Amino acid sequence: MAINIALAGNPNCGKTTMFNALTGANQYVGNWPGVTVEKKEGKLKGKRKGEDITITDLPGIYSLSPYTLEEVVSRDFLLNENPDVIIDLVDATNIERNLYLTTQLIETGVPVVIALNMADLLEKRGIKIDVERLSMLLNCPIVETSALKGKGLDEVVEEAIKVAKKNTVDLPKEIFSKDVEAAIAEVKNVLPSSISEDKRRWYAVKFLENDSKVAEKRSTFRKWCKSYRR
Repeated sequence: MAINIALAGNPNCGKTTMFNALTGANQYVGNWPGVTVEKKEGKLKGKRKGEDITITDLPGIYSLSPYTLEEVVSRDFLLNENPDVIIDLVDATNIERNLYLTTQLIETGVPVVIALNMADLLEKRGIKIDVERLSMLLNCPIVETSALKGKGLDEVVEEAIKVAKKNTVDLPKEIFSKDVEAAIAEVKNVLPSSISEDKRRWYAVKFLENDSKVAEKRSTFRKWCKSYRR
């Protein structure tokens, strides 16, 4: 069984360290098509019976709003290449900033597993993150890791493989206010059938944000604006 894992996260969160630890020398380094942004892919180290695990190290980004080449590349990969699961590396020492990207990744319709990295550094300061509650709120698995020390890496990969095989996405119960969630539901209802069910929420959110990269579908957005009533 072939499983494709996307490794995502903010710049300087330990993502490349984790990628190198997981793939070792089994890497291919090139550029993404048409741009000079570096592309890194690798095979998971070690033999797994009946499983072929490919890991793609996405560029470090702060969001999926496409203001930089790195953000465009990452977003296009997640939407068009359909990885089986995302491992989202979250820097526990800067968790609020990192979780902004996390919520956007969850909305792509690709299953997400969070690798909560450097949580051990917080514990040295006497700070403990309630991982169980955070997992419940985001509705996705969380594994504490230390990419630098190699801790939790096997566990997060095993969780990612399990989630990929399950092949379902569980969105958080409430991300936005009730009014915004109602608007998202309305937009989803008028999106063209060419947009798959797992991507409809993401496109609806981007329509409401007036995202320039979905401009080709703005006629649908205008139709919704005329029909929607508060």
